[in-house]
Amino acid sequence: MHAFKDLFTSDVGLMSLAVIVLVLGTGVFVIRYALKHMRDEEATARLRR
Repeated sequence: MHAFKDLFTSDVGLMSLAVIVLVLGTGVFVIRYALKHMRDEEATARLRR
């Protein structure tokens, strides 16, 4: 419980939390971006057949 208190109340904890959120957000963006382009590429390949 002490770790959560430090995470949400100290300067270092808040910066760590910001980095964690940023990394997770970037990961979600990259996965969605890749999946979208994979679907677009597949649809284009089907039309060219």
